[in-house]
Amino acid sequence: MQINLIAVGTRMPDWVNDGYNEYARRMPRECALALTEIAPGRRSKAQPVERAVQEEGRRMLAAIGARGRVIALDVRGHGWSTEQLGEQMRDWLLDGRAIDLLVGGPDGLAADCLARAGQRWSLSPLTLPHPLVRVLLAEQLYRAWTLLNGHPYHRSG
Repeated sequence: MQINLIAVGTRMPDWVNDGYNEYARRMPRECALALTEIAPGRRSKAQPVERAVQEEGRRMLAAIGARGRVIALDVRGHGWSTEQLGEQMRDWLLDGRAIDLLVGGPDGLAADCLARAGQRWSLSPLTLPHPLVRVLLAEQLYRAWTLLNGHPYHRSG
């Protein structure tokens, strides 16, 4: 199974790239994590933010696979504990299809992306900076994988 993180934003600070890469490289081949960066839509006083978000949405939808499971990262989505994420990952592995995780930019995801998603996942009710979401997401996916495989990285309770 391939997990594709499709995220708005390019030219991230080194700490974001280093954090994401650390956890992505730890993921095993059967659960590989790959990043596709989507260029942010143009924002200006003359162009409404909604147009930029729609532009980002078109790029994101073009980047998803034809048969993958699409999951939108959305503050209004369902929150999962680490154990629940592990169960989700078990289901993803059994299903065998690629997983496409959509992370919007500073103004969120386009309505078309939310409509295309089969699930909405909230990492937190807090508003998180979208660069930080990459690192947090990669770490949590790695943690869920270690939980499923009895690796000592995850310690509950």
